[in-house]
Amino acid sequence: MITGLDHIGLTVADPDACALAYEILLGAPPTNGATRRFQLVNMALEIGPGGGDPVFGLGLAAPDLSETRRVLERRGVSAEGAVLSRSATHGVAIALVADRPAGPPPARSDAPHALDHVVIHTPNPERAVALYGGRLGLDLRLDRANPQWGSRLLFFRCGGAVIEISADLKAPVGDGPDRITGLAWRVADPVAAQARLAAGGFDVSPVRPGRKPGTQVFTVRAGVPGAPALVLGGADG
Repeated sequence: MITGLDHIGLTVADPDACALAYEILLGAPPTNGATRRFQLVNMALEIGPGGGDPVFGLGLAAPDLSETRRVLERRGVSAEGAVLSRSATHGVAIALVADRPAGPPPARSDAPHALDHVVIHTPNPERAVALYGGRLGLDLRLDRANPQWGSRLLFFRCGGAVIEISADLKAPVGDGPDRITGLAWRVADPVAAQARLAAGGFDVSPVRPGRKPGTQVFTVRAGVPGAPALVLGGADG
């Protein structure tokens, strides 16, 4: 079955400009081709051409694609080739890919070396549990409702990263689509990373303590296309 998150896919109208922005954020150039691929320790970011607004998708790794598709079909998730049905995934683009080797170790301390988690907003958290935990078979590590934040958070371990499902506690449960709303990157030195990006013209927040003890975080409010980015370090960072 599924062993991890191989990559985050991002389609945009101007992939060259998008790749340049992520080159600054991630501190390294992509491999060039039809898809610009930024390889990190635990996954990759792939940027390709698209129309309209930026669209994110997930590439999930599996050692045996045929067997994984067979099992998913039995669980009610149909696929066309490697691409899972968008109705079964509630609007999130998800594809299956063969397992690939891990990325190289980090080359610098002031640039992200791994993805910590990807955030998916859902109007129906129980539907998300059924998909990511039941059908895709990911390990549910946390299910916590926090009235202070106004949200319910579900953490699914996916290899070396986490798929975080967020639901609004104040909104009624609905049947609308899920959508990817943010990426959180790990960095060894968040203070140096924040200073580097600020000097590069990115709109970044000040560094602040993270929710997890011993961590520091900052937000990239503008500068990269797609979803807002969180950069975190410290503790396990």
